Amino acid sequence: MLTELTGVPEGALPVADFRAHLRLGTGFADDSVQDALVGSFLRAALAAIEGRTGKVLIARDFRLTLGDWREADGQDLPVAPVAAVTAVVLTDCAGQSSTVPAADYRLVVDGHRPRLVGAGWLLPAVPAGGSVAVDFIAGFGPAWGDVPADLRQAVFLLAAHFHEERHELEGGASAMPFGVMALIERWRHPRLLGGVGGRGR
Repeated sequence: MLTELTGVPEGALPVADFRAHLRLGTGFADDSVQDALVGSFLRAALAAIEGRTGKVLIARDFRLTLGDWREADGQDLPVAPVAAVTAVVLTDCAGQSSTVPAADYRLVVDGHRPRLVGAGWLLPAVPAGGSVAVDFIAGFGPAWGDVPADLRQAVFLLAAHFHEERHELEGGASAMPFGVMALIERWRHPRLLGGVGGRGR
């Protein structure tokens, strides 16, 4: 189970730039309402792009919780890019937790499939009937400018689509526009699930 521990900060959303992209005016009494609406479209577009690519655009904290490692010598992390693993915590069947020393594991950085591996040969054993939680920071960076240009453009195009089709979308999501798909294609990659039992999509 992958849990997002921190959300995208309001200050990281390019609301002003997206307003300019939409050619929305400023200085009106309802600017705050418009900004909230624009922000909601940006967040929806960010989530959709991240879901399609497996890439985290704005850096934030995540936790991967597992019943056991997928492989004893390493665990692929389900999103990328990963900047750092901040904690690995083992919990036994009685609910007692212990933090694994940072010297016992390391992060293998990869643009598509970052991987946690043991510092020696194997990762620390997960207690029988227990679990392991891996906390990590993922994302291209904390600022909008850290996101690659083609992904920024894809977010703007998709958010603009949501804005233009907002009334039609009230009944459900529509297909992702072709232009957006073309921009994100090179970032798409088969992702691994976090559970036990071998590799897979």
